[in-house]
Amino acid sequence: MADEEHRVNVADGLILGHDDDGEGPLALEEETGPCRRCIVSGEVLPIERLIRFVVGPDGSVVPDIEARLPGRGLWLSAGRDMVNTAAAKNLFAKAFRRKVVVPSDLCERIENLLLRRCIERIGLARRAGQAIAGFEKVRGELKAGHGAVLLAAADGSADGRDKIRALAPGLPLIVALRGDELGAAFGRDRAVHVLLTAGRLAEGLKVDAVRLAGFRPE
Repeated sequence: MADEEHRVNVADGLILGHDDDGEGPLALEEETGPCRRCIVSGEVLPIERLIRFVVGPDGSVVPDIEARLPGRGLWLSAGRDMVNTAAAKNLFAKAFRRKVVVPSDLCERIENLLLRRCIERIGLARRAGQAIAGFEKVRGELKAGHGAVLLAAADGSADGRDKIRALAPGLPLIVALRGDELGAAFGRDRAVHVLLTAGRLAEGLKVDAVRLAGFRPE
């Protein structure tokens, strides 16, 4: 079943959505949305804070970033340490109840998949007129009360980031992508400050950026 539109509960910061992999959502409070249990921590979380995995035809563990691949799936909290722990303790094989192959670069594969999704979402937003880049442009839009999601390059100036942040302290701020990665979404070498307007692309970006941050340094 295809995923429903992602939505965000601003009050508690949970990024919510829907998925149906045949295992059924856990019965939690309605406002938390469908959740799953992480096989490492045992913690029950909204699915957008998790990564789903399935077993490929060759017996290897495959990250199912969109949570749409067929077959039985298991879930891990979106973090490099969680994936490494699951591999070290043979939890993938135990959860799938079969012998599996865990790629040595599994974390890097997940990071790259999430990064590509983030860049694609920003690029789509730009082409739809829902994203702008550049300090002055972003500042002007924020002063006018526009925008829904702020992005700042992780390798950018902390001073510039603080100045932009001060104009809209209530907006979500994503600091998970480097300047060259943000620039790729705009067809340029580098971008440091980016602003997205409200919409499905902005909401999806929040989901992917939160998960991406779990596979990158603080």
